Formats: sequence, C-alpha cells, structure tokens
Amino acid sequence: MKMKTNDRLIIFDTTLRDGEQSPGASLNGGEKLEIAFQLSRLGVDVIEAGFPIASPGDFEAVNQIAKKVRGPEICGLARCTKGDIDAAWKAVEPSKKPRIHVFIATSDIHLEKKLQMSQSQVLERISQMVSYAKKYCDNIDFSPEDAVRSDFQFLSKAIQTAIEAGATTINVPDTVGYAMPFEFGPMIKRLMMGIPGSEKAIFSVHCHNDLGLAVANSLSAVQNGARQVECTINGIGERAGNASMEEIVMSIKTRKDLFDVRTNIHTAEFYRASRLVSRLTGMQVQPNKAIVGANAFSHESGIHQDGVIKFRQTYEIMTPQSVGVPSSSLVLGKLSGRNALAKRLKDLGHVLAGKKLDAVFSKFKVLADKKKYVFDEDILTLVEEGEEGRQENFKLEFMQINSGTGIVPTATVRVSVKGKSFQEAAVGDGPVDAVYKAIDKITRIPVKLVDYKLSAVSGGKDAQGEVTVQVEMGTGQTARGKGASTDIIEASAKAYISALNRIRGGKIIKAPKTLAGERV
Repeated sequence: MKMKTNDRLIIFDTTLRDGEQSPGASLNGGEKLEIAFQLSRLGVDVIEAGFPIASPGDFEAVNQIAKKVRGPEICGLARCTKGDIDAAWKAVEPSKKPRIHVFIATSDIHLEKKLQMSQSQVLERISQMVSYAKKYCDNIDFSPEDAVRSDFQFLSKAIQTAIEAGATTINVPDTVGYAMPFEFGPMIKRLMMGIPGSEKAIFSVHCHNDLGLAVANSLSAVQNGARQVECTINGIGERAGNASMEEIVMSIKTRKDLFDVRTNIHTAEFYRASRLVSRLTGMQVQPNKAIVGANAFSHESGIHQDGVIKFRQTYEIMTPQSVGVPSSSLVLGKLSGRNALAKRLKDLGHVLAGKKLDAVFSKFKVLADKKKYVFDEDILTLVEEGEEGRQENFKLEFMQINSGTGIVPTATVRVSVKGKSFQEAAVGDGPVDAVYKAIDKITRIPVKLVDYKLSAVSGGKDAQGEVTVQVEMGTGQTARGKGASTDIIEASAKAYISALNRIRGGKIIKAPKTLAGERV
C-alpha cells in the first residue's frame, strides 16, 4: 500500500487517564471536569477521560465530561472484555463525538506472565471485542499493549485483525519506553506499508518516557506516517511519564521545515493548562522543563542576556507568548552583565550610565555572590544606597562577630574615616549592640539609637535584610540611615554608619586625631 499524505496530526490527550495514573496524582470528578474544559480550550482532538470500569467515581467523571464538554471527541478506555466495553460506552454515550478505546497485550512476556493466553486466543479476542465495541460506536481505537516488545509478525496480524473487525484507529504503544527513535519510526512505517487494509485506519502512537525518549519516539513516528499521538500535559503518566503534548506540538510548529503536518492546538493555552494540571495533581513542573518550565524563557548568563536584549532570536527559538508565558525573564545573578542590569534598572525607572552604573554594578556583583537570585527589590536597594552614600566620611570596611548561647557577644569593627582605617572591639547585650558600641568608639559621635527596624527586601531564605535606624544627638538633631545585606548584622552596621554620615550634612564632629582606635 501507499502511505497517506494527510497533513493533519490528531492530538489525543490522555492526561485524565494515563496521566492520572501517576503516583499521587489522583483527581476527583470536579477536577477532571475542570481540566477537560481547559483541554477543550486548548483545542485537543480527543480527550481520553478515564477508565470507566475502574471505579464508580471514574465512570461518573467520564460521563460528566461526555455530557458537558463540547468540541473534542470523548474517549473511554476498555480492556477486551464485554464488561469493560459496556461501561466505556455507557460513560461516553452522551458525547456528540464518542470513542471507545480497547486494548490487549501482544508481547510474549505479557501473554505468558499476565494474560496466560496463546497468540491464537488473543487474535480471537481482538476480533470478537472490536466487533462488539463496533456495535455501540463507529469510532473504535485499538491498542496492542507492549507493541514494541511484541513479535513483529504477530503484532502485524493482531493489527490486521483489529482493522478487519472495524477499528478506525490503530494505536501502537511503547508501553514501557523501550524503543529508540531510529527503530520506532521505521517500525511504524513498516506496519503501515505491510499490513493489508492499513489505509482504512489512522495509525497512532503512545510513548512512555522510561528512557527519556517519549517525545523523540513520537516525533520519529510522525515523520514515518503516524497521524495521531497520544500524549499528556506536562508529560505526566505512569512511572517516568508519557510524551509531553506541549513538547510534541511546539517541536512540530517550530520545525516546520522537518514536519509536514499541522495541529489544531491553540498553543497560547499551554502555560495555563500546565499550571492547572500541576496545581490539581500536586505534581510540580521541574524548572528546566521544556516549553512550560519556570526557566524555559529565563536567561541568567550575561552573554545570553546581552544577546536577547539586542535580538531575541539569538537565544530564543520561539516566543514565550506563543505558549502563553507573558514574557521572557532576565534572571539577574552572578553571571549577569552590565547590559542586563542597565535594562532592569531602566524597567524600574532608573536610567543609569557611566560611573553611576559602574558603582551599582560593582555592588550588584558583590550581592550576587552572596545570594542565588537578585530581585527587583534588591536592585532598588542598591540604587538607594548609592544615592544615600554621596557623602561618606565613614565607611564600613570589616567586621567580625563572636556570639552564641552562653557567650558574651563581641564585635571587632574596622571603619574608614576619610580614607584612613581605624579598628575597635567591644562587647554588648547582643551582636548588633556590640557592633554599634565598637563603631561609637571609632567615631566618637555622641548619638543615641532611638529607632531600629528590620525587614526582608525580597523572598527566600537568602533574602536581603534591610535595616532602618534613627539616631539622635544631645542637641536634638536626628538622622536616619538604611543598610541592606544578606547578613542582617552587616545590614545593621551599614544602616548605623549611614545615619552617622548624615549627621550635620555628613560633617565629622570629632577630628580623626581624637579617635581612640588604632590605625590599621
């Protein structure tokens, strides 16, 4: 026979059946219906809503989806038994486009160890049960379970038997994720070319990800003539999961030069679908997951950020908006460059260049070495610190703290006074108090701490702490200072010194020669 040239690829979603079989991913009827509505918005062609014979709850969920969801075909799974097929039909019957999916294993290991049936018995069962399902519904999908590990001649005979009994779709599963792309695609082509009457059915594939090749195997099959793929949102499913729908569809869309097929999928709904499935199943999407992962459109390397800023296509082969992600993200961290920081500052309302940008960038690099991600709030704090530090007679150079349960807190502090370094040590009621007393020894400015506030600049365990203090002199003059650091004691010291720099416009009350500390 000649292979078909049909250019439409049918997307068969099994998130609600095989996807729900992921350990811990059980869904109730309401949750399955909510996902089904989203799958309809996404534009999938077929929703395998569940395995109706499995439980009364699953039957009811499939039945409700068949009644309420319009657009896609609604499919129910059944083993090759009359009871399963009866339940599947009753569940999907309300749909305007019902489908029954029947399956039976064909590999020697399954026949011997699980079914305890001979090949002839399996062929007879296929003929009987596909014919039985056909009495209910014209749209019959047949799967020879564990097809990849089946004897090829017997597999071909099983598929031919199903087509002769009335199957309109033949789904070839790589049930245990055993196949390699370079063998799976040609296998599909060989089946289509060699089985009499194969042109009467659409050939489909269902690939598992045990070796991480589910998507690659599915795409290989499409290249070799398959015109339906069974897949799931986020690639969830038994064991290591199924082929990921978003990866298959976007591969085909992005590489039109290689795939002469089209889908009806509204790809801008992918991100919404991914988040919904993740939330309802409790299965988090890994950050580096293709298409919908948190890092899929994020750039941290300075070289990459610079390229994306100049021309997006340098490092992005698809737009984030094409899959429903609002925008790309330049993740600022220790690998980021000046251009990325300048762009983020501009987005935040601060246009800096030259020495001002260099000063903030220098502080940014120091901070980025201390914490994994630098958030917008962190950047704004760096800018504010720069604005406050225009007159810095005092500058923190070094501090060391010794504190703990049953230990008297002590602090050794080194402060630069107009470019000259002075160092002192002190004890206190706590580490911050000890630091402040050591600073007082160096500066000799008679101030009283009247207010101290600590808050987190951003989220996460490595968040910067921001300290705001207010000091008061005997004359009644007050000054506020602010400091930020991933170390809250360092932030406290910066805030205190910032306030001292503001006393009388930054003028030092005592001359350096009267300072008690020893020059370093």
